Amino acid sequence: MSLDVHDIGGAPVIIGAGVAGLMTALHLAPEPVVLLSNAGLGTGACSELAQGGLAASVGGEDSPELHLCDTLAAGDGLCDVTTVRRTVRAAPEAIRTLERFGVAFDRRADGALRLGLEAAHSQRRIVHAAGDATGRELVRALIAAARRTASITILENVEARRLVVEDGAIIAVVAAGCTGAIALPTRRAVLATGGIGGLFSDTTNPPGSCGQGLALAACAGAEFADLEFVQFHPTALEGPRRPMPLVSEAVRGEGAVLVDEQGERFLAETPGGELAPRDVVARAVWHQLAAGRRVFLDARQCLGLRFDKRFPAIADLCRQAGIDPATDPIPVRPAAHYHMGGVAVDAAGRSSIEGLWACGEVACTGLHGANRLASNSLIEAAVTSSWVAESVADVSHTRRPRVCSAFVPRRPDASGIRPIVSAALGIIRDGETLRDGVATLLPIAAHDGAASDPALVALMIAIAALRREESRGSHCRSDFPGRDADARQSRLTLPSAIQAAVALSWRAPMRSTLT
Repeated sequence: MSLDVHDIGGAPVIIGAGVAGLMTALHLAPEPVVLLSNAGLGTGACSELAQGGLAASVGGEDSPELHLCDTLAAGDGLCDVTTVRRTVRAAPEAIRTLERFGVAFDRRADGALRLGLEAAHSQRRIVHAAGDATGRELVRALIAAARRTASITILENVEARRLVVEDGAIIAVVAAGCTGAIALPTRRAVLATGGIGGLFSDTTNPPGSCGQGLALAACAGAEFADLEFVQFHPTALEGPRRPMPLVSEAVRGEGAVLVDEQGERFLAETPGGELAPRDVVARAVWHQLAAGRRVFLDARQCLGLRFDKRFPAIADLCRQAGIDPATDPIPVRPAAHYHMGGVAVDAAGRSSIEGLWACGEVACTGLHGANRLASNSLIEAAVTSSWVAESVADVSHTRRPRVCSAFVPRRPDASGIRPIVSAALGIIRDGETLRDGVATLLPIAAHDGAASDPALVALMIAIAALRREESRGSHCRSDFPGRDADARQSRLTLPSAIQAAVALSWRAPMRSTLT
């Protein structure tokens, strides 16, 4: 395939147009940047679906130290304390920055920010907008700001397919759009592609969120951290709709309780109850479902007729499913929601590949550890985007347009591997199922097909999950239920994952011969 080489004057290329990508571009202004969106702006990004909000210690009785303690507790021993402290201290200013970009946060009659409470937070510190439509308001305002900024060139419906590396450094981004394949020569690329929920059958993420940023980084040779940690949101609205509508944790923050089909509250004896860390609540719901019982979120007593005013978007989603949350309990089940692992980055968002940064969910900064504290994801994107932009701006660049490799992979399609991933990498894992998943995914990843990149990402996650022989945070192994005394971050590259997968496939016939 021939490539149309676009001379962009050495400008940085930002891949992804959610909160992380948009804010990185805005922080880089007035330096010229190219922003790639694989769909129309405001569509297809996880950011737009976010309901809860952003965690920041802006309340009178709150403090960054309290936010720090809550984040470390949820992270189950794997958070990077320096990163957490730096992030929570920067969070209040990030809220003010977003307001300067045009975000209209919800406020009380006295003008103070209206703050919500979510699981594992000791204070009301969730800043939200439009009730339960925070993500939509963030994306709306940031898109408007980006369109007003002359230094940002926006390429919509253009999808990055490969990063071209020479001598260990980025030299170009290969992308594809409606008019064909293009090459954008650059020494500076920023991954802001979001997560991996689209690899699972039950997910709150758009189907396109299938880890393409991780695939780009993997094929470029980057190092990854903590890929095994996938957060399942406990309360997705049960039904056929995909992505599954989210019933925000903020509903439980207002007093809603989880009950079984007999109306019995099964988290009553759990520390924190419905507001325990997400991994705890998700496993409790999973056990109810595994036992053949349905699970409901009951907001009738705490909210009743006030549900519509506090959570208008969720109320509308419920009614579309034939449920009135003011008078009916809401059927829920866990769904893949957020990835704590990702491209290993330093304090400036730099990856192990020269000229490659990562920001937002695609990156592993050490903020979330083994289990993300609710609403720390959007604030992470808002805070770290400024650090990434500062680092990108400090790197000198050369203008060297050139013709790159003509290989352009197919558009990724994860539909064929979702049953494999869901079985192997669900809420409760075990070695045998993980090994079966690796054996199935390896030939798909090695084949040049639409499922290759998604299978490659899933394979790396499965290898990381096999290597972690303990249960910690969102990673639960039924065959290793204990928690190791020493917390350790996992590290992985694509070659090491492939090598481990091939070794497993060689050992499998030997095991069957011996049994």
